[in-house]
Amino acid sequence: MTTDRPAAVASPLPAPRGAPGEDPSAGPHPAPRRGFLAKAFGITAVLSAAGSGLGLLRDLLLARYFGANQGTDAFLVAWTVPETAAPLLIEDAMSFLMVPAFALALVLREEDPDAPDPVRQLVRATLPWLLLALSGLALAVALGAPDLVDLLAPGLTDPGLAVTCTRITAVTVLPFGVAGYLAAALRAHHRFTAPAGIYVAYNLGILAVLLCLHSYLGVRSAALGVAGGSLLMAGLLVGPFLRRLRQGPAGTGRGRRSRRALVLMPLALLPVAAFTLTRQSQVFVERYLGSALPPGTISHLNYAAKVSQLAMTAGLLICTVTFPLVARALAAGDLTAARDRVEKDLGQAAAVVLFGTAFLMACAPSVVSLLFERGAFGPHDTAATADVIRVYSFGLPAQALIGVMIRPYFSLRPVVRRADDPGAEDGRRLLDWYPAAAMVLGLGVTVTTGLLATPRFGALGLAAGNAAGITAAAALLLHGLVLRGIPLRLHRVLGGHGRLVAAAAGATVLGTAAAGLAADPLLSTLLGGLTVALAFAALGTGLGAREVRGPVLALARALGPVRNPPTVAEEGKRPDGQ
Repeated sequence: MTTDRPAAVASPLPAPRGAPGEDPSAGPHPAPRRGFLAKAFGITAVLSAAGSGLGLLRDLLLARYFGANQGTDAFLVAWTVPETAAPLLIEDAMSFLMVPAFALALVLREEDPDAPDPVRQLVRATLPWLLLALSGLALAVALGAPDLVDLLAPGLTDPGLAVTCTRITAVTVLPFGVAGYLAAALRAHHRFTAPAGIYVAYNLGILAVLLCLHSYLGVRSAALGVAGGSLLMAGLLVGPFLRRLRQGPAGTGRGRRSRRALVLMPLALLPVAAFTLTRQSQVFVERYLGSALPPGTISHLNYAAKVSQLAMTAGLLICTVTFPLVARALAAGDLTAARDRVEKDLGQAAAVVLFGTAFLMACAPSVVSLLFERGAFGPHDTAATADVIRVYSFGLPAQALIGVMIRPYFSLRPVVRRADDPGAEDGRRLLDWYPAAAMVLGLGVTVTTGLLATPRFGALGLAAGNAAGITAAAALLLHGLVLRGIPLRLHRVLGGHGRLVAAAAGATVLGTAAAGLAADPLLSTLLGGLTVALAFAALGTGLGAREVRGPVLALARALGPVRNPPTVAEEGKRPDGQ
C-alpha cells in the first residue's frame, strides 16, 4: 500500500490540513488528535450510556411484567434473531467490513481528488446488493420460524408463542443491516453522534410499545417493540449519511478511470460473517442446553448476561472511537501507528472491564436485587441470576479483548482493495479464516464444558462453559494478530494485563467483604462499589498498571495544591515517562 502520505494517518479527519483538493464543506480543520478523541469518546460514552440505561429499563420492565417463566423463555428464544442480527449487521461484521472499506475510499479520495469520488463509488457498488440480500434474509427467517425455534430450543414449553415472536422479530434484519452500514460510513468520516444514538432510538421504541400494549398482548408486545425500535434505529442515520455523501467532492474526472480505483472483493464477507456467527453461537448453545433445564433458566441466563455485558460494553466504547484511526493507519500502510493504538486500546479496555468485573463479582446479589426484585421477579430469581453473573464475569475480559483485536485483524483485508495493489492476492488468504477457526475451538470448549457441567450445576455450568470458551478463543486471537502482521509486543501487553488482573482480584475480595456488611441492597451496592473502586485504584497504582496509575496521578494532581510544573529532568525520572 502507498505510504507517502503520513499526514493522512495523523489527521483524525479525512483530508489533512492544507491537502490539495481539500473539501471546504467538510467543516473546520481538525483539532489535535487528543482533543478529538476525548470529544468523540465523550459523545459516544454519553449516548451509549443512555442507550444502555434504556436497555436496562427495558429488561426491568420485562422482569416486572412477565417475570422468569415459560413465556419469557419463548420470547428470549425469538430474541435470538435480533441478538444475532445486531452483532452481525451493526456492531461486528458490518463494522469490520465497512469501516476499513470507507477508510480506504477516503484515503484514495485524498490521493486523487480529481478522480470520481471513491466513497460514492463504494456506496453504488455495495448498498443496493446489501438491501436485496437483507430483504431476502428477513423473509427466510419469518418463513422458517417454526424450524428455527425447534432447532434453537427443542425442549421449549410453549413453541407456538416463540414462533409468533420470531416472525415479528424477523423484521429487524433489514433495518439492522441498514443501520450498521450507515453507522460504519459515518464513523469512517469521524461522525460519531448519530451512530452512538441508535440504541437510544431502538430502546425507546421497545419501551413505548411495551408500556402501551403489555397488558393486551403479553410478551408479544416486547417482540413488536423490538421490530419498531429497529426501524427507528435505521431512520436516525439516513439524514446524516445523505448529508455526508452530498458534501463529498464531486470530482472532475468522471469520464476517466482512476489508477487508484476500488475493486470489490465479495469473498471477504465470508470469514467475517463466519467469525461473527460462530461467536454468537455461544448464545445458541445456552438456549439449546438451557431449554432442557427448569422453566426460567433461559431467563436467568439472559438477565445475567445483560447486566454482565454492561462492563464489557463500556470497555469497547474505547475501540469504537479509535477503530477508524486504526483502519486509516492500516489503509496507509503505517503498521507502527496501528500497533501502538491497538496496544493502548487493549490496555484501556482491559482496565475498564476488569474494574467492572470486580464490581459485579463483589456486588452481584445486591445489584440484581436492587434492579430486578419486584413484581413477578422473586428472591429465588435474584439468587439464581446473581450466581450466574459471578460465573459469567470470568469471561468478560476475554470478550472485551476479542472486540478490540478483531477490528484491526479484519482491517488488513477489507471488502474492497486498491486496483493497483500488488499484494492483495498473496498467499495469506487462509489467515482470513483464523478468527473463525479460533471461535470454533472456543465453541468446542463451551459445548464440552456445558455438557459436562450442566447436569450437575445447571445454569452455572452453562455460564462456566461460556467463560471458558471465550477465554480460549481470546488467547488464540492474540497470537493470530501477530501472525496477521501487526507486531504486537506481547510481553508488554500480557505484563500490563497481569497487573490489572491482580488489582481486580484484590478489589474483588475487599469489595465482597464490604458489600456483606449491609443487608439493604442499595447500601450494600454502594459500600461494595466504593471499596472496589478505591481498592482497584490503589492496587493498580501500586502494581504499576499504566492504565490505572496515569488517571490516578492525574486526579491527584488536579485535586492537590497548585505547584510548579516538573522540570525536564524530573520528567525523565518517572518510570512511565510521563
